[in-house]
Amino acid sequence: MNLPDYWMTRPAVSLDEEARSAFDALLAQIQSGGEPALVSYTLPFPKWQFLCYAAERHSIAMHGTGDPTIRVFEPRQSNDLNEFGNRKAVYAAGDGIWAMFFAVIDRERYPMTISNACIRLADSSGFVSEPLYVFSISQNQLPRKPWRSGYVYLLPAETFSSQPTISFGPYEVHIPHLASLVEVKPMAALEVSPDDFPFLSQIRGHDDDRLGELSQALQTGAPWPE
Repeated sequence: MNLPDYWMTRPAVSLDEEARSAFDALLAQIQSGGEPALVSYTLPFPKWQFLCYAAERHSIAMHGTGDPTIRVFEPRQSNDLNEFGNRKAVYAAGDGIWAMFFAVIDRERYPMTISNACIRLADSSGFVSEPLYVFSISQNQLPRKPWRSGYVYLLPAETFSSQPTISFGPYEVHIPHLASLVEVKPMAALEVSPDDFPFLSQIRGHDDDRLGELSQALQTGAPWPE
């Protein structure tokens, strides 16, 4: 698997029984609640580990934002070159770290373009890679550190569908991009800070005028457009 070095692998971690039990207990509490509320997170484990566990073991969809007051997510028309992402829908991620990126990037105070991706690669032998990520913002904003505290909403995944896989050489690319064509009521929201995001120091910068080239590079495995 030869990918350019701008693809980053999720930090390696092996959750022990104590962590899994703690995550399961907190998720049971969240899923049994009524009105969505902020999660009181007091566990001694990084929040990204909890969110990734919730997405993968409990099939919970994630939506990152700076707004702590959302009670219902309603379908909105998106503007995306990809057919899956260019519909009137509620969009979410099936990966906790990917959702955190949208929670901690402050596009309201710092106008910018963003480029981001989260994938797993699967081959015909049954091998499936660990999640791979790319995070980039407008180069002119990167020195300003345009971060904020934000919120990752935990959403029931029943009405969401997944983006179809695509081919990449000998691999099938699985993208945890989710869409619901009907409104979704969140179960809860978890506040996250920039320091909670494990790739904060590895967010790259790109030339806005070359955003199309960057998008093409991500799809083809080409070098980063300098």
